[in-house]
Amino acid sequence: MTELVWNGKYDKDGKRVGPVRIGLPFQTVETVNESAEDRKRTLSLFAEGRQTEWRNRLIWGDKKYVLPSLLPEFAGKVNLIYIDPPFDTGADFSFNATIPDCPETAEDETTQFLKQPSIIEQKAYRDTWGRGLDSYLQWLYETVVLLRELLADDGSIYVHLDWHVGPYAEVVLDEVLGMGARGAKLEPGFRNDISWCYTGSYAPGQRIYSHKHDVILFYTRSQMWTFKPYEAKMQFADSTKARAQHTDGSFGHERSGPLPDYKYPEDWWADIPALKAGYERVGFDTQKPERLLDRILKVSSREHDLVLDCFVGSGTTAAVAEKLGRRWIACDLSRFAIHVTRKRLLSVPDLKPFVIQNLGKYERQQWQGAEFAAEDAGARELAYRRFILELYHADPIGGHTWLYGVKSGRMIHVGAVDAPVTIGDVKAIVAEFWQAAGGSGGPTRNGVDILGWEFAFEINETAKHLAAEANVDIAFKKIPREVLDKRAVEQGDVYFFELGALSADVKTTGREVSVSVTDFLIPPDDVPEDVRPSIKHFSQMIDYWAVDWDFKDDTFHNQWQTYRTRKDPKIALATKHKYDAPGKHTIVIKVVDILGNDTTSAVHVEVK
Repeated sequence: MTELVWNGKYDKDGKRVGPVRIGLPFQTVETVNESAEDRKRTLSLFAEGRQTEWRNRLIWGDKKYVLPSLLPEFAGKVNLIYIDPPFDTGADFSFNATIPDCPETAEDETTQFLKQPSIIEQKAYRDTWGRGLDSYLQWLYETVVLLRELLADDGSIYVHLDWHVGPYAEVVLDEVLGMGARGAKLEPGFRNDISWCYTGSYAPGQRIYSHKHDVILFYTRSQMWTFKPYEAKMQFADSTKARAQHTDGSFGHERSGPLPDYKYPEDWWADIPALKAGYERVGFDTQKPERLLDRILKVSSREHDLVLDCFVGSGTTAAVAEKLGRRWIACDLSRFAIHVTRKRLLSVPDLKPFVIQNLGKYERQQWQGAEFAAEDAGARELAYRRFILELYHADPIGGHTWLYGVKSGRMIHVGAVDAPVTIGDVKAIVAEFWQAAGGSGGPTRNGVDILGWEFAFEINETAKHLAAEANVDIAFKKIPREVLDKRAVEQGDVYFFELGALSADVKTTGREVSVSVTDFLIPPDDVPEDVRPSIKHFSQMIDYWAVDWDFKDDTFHNQWQTYRTRKDPKIALATKHKYDAPGKHTIVIKVVDILGNDTTSAVHVEVK
């Protein structure tokens, strides 16, 4: 067949450039909607090495690493894939953030601002469009190669595109998935191009025809695939002519009585309007209506089938899959997309438990081993610390166990790639700080900056209180994920931000515990300067908060939550829980701000 060649498709030796194939373990960071009984059963099964029950999965991460990490478990097992990849709109990772009404005033005034992409999202955009169409086609090719390997033999894949790149993408898809109906009808690959002709208000074209449709490309892995009629209606038929048509498209024996009248989908969809203003909208310009995904899932999957979307965005695919009783895996690079999807799923009736995952420390371990190759683990660790100190614009120092650098007179600690900074670490850092004070190369100012990839739940309030007692000014700074990307490092796109600060009041009365959020602060740099005057009360920055009433040092178990929606933009700041029996418990509170960033705090209680 004729081949489409782009710059970057082949290396200098003429070998096809394929996708990254590093498979990493997933790290579960939160379980949602799982009962205490289910939690105990899951932990028991896991401890015994037995198979645990299926949990739908919401994964935060770059599909470049997520997809190959799914292969060991799911190669050839995904029944339906739907993707709505970026179209080069220039705003693929932007979203409208809303500062809600202030509860301390009588006015109903909300403020909106456009949240620009994070550095890691900007990097992903550059990787996709940095060399224009050439880099986009390579990016799409590598994605589809991995998706094909995940697809089941009887599986289907739908790729949603518009006029920006559709014709070029179609040729790439034909090359990877097969020409199908363009060649011999029984060949795997291409089956249909579906025109979704959406209606609604639009700006008429002055010199061109207005864009009023998208194209959805439909491919299959083999000659056998699921394809069902939908939208059944009841009618009466003559027994001499009637045949019962099953939902899989096959026909049964003739019979009389009421028969379902199935509507067979055509490739021209003009009956599904574009999404208008309303409660279904969650703030994404490219959000697709649930009716569109409802049709695709009903036609090309069955109950309990596995559905995958690696550009989940506003969460439409996951929400529809949940409502239709499909299993699902949803991924996205945007932290905000993961948060929006979590909230959207929580509004689904009879929601089944799901987990939120990332590649976490495993991705960082892989990076450290590749970036600082050395036979000696100590030398590798030293090289890693010096690298982080250089990015932080600090000078390295020696002779200490916990203090590794100095910047503007403040001492610097660099956390390990595979472990969170704990209270024990902070105690050791504070003790060594005073040992170093006054010595050669010691601090000239009273302060320590603690840089870490992750921090223990209770770190902010407890550690700062501990440091205050020891008269040490401590700042906790997050090592950003951009550190893992050479291009971001080379361009200076690496910024260390302070952790958000969360305060809560916890009271016990017998076996009942009440929790109130009393203060919440996020780094001011996250909000545009002209918008900051709109923030008059800390609660305006809270979009969602949840509680794990009995944290077990495994993962955050979301047992209660409250969050803002378009229908109900208010948020509660207090909740209660009653324990079944006396005992000691660790309560973890997680707050997610209006930008999708989370902050946690832990408290210890004893109920009588």
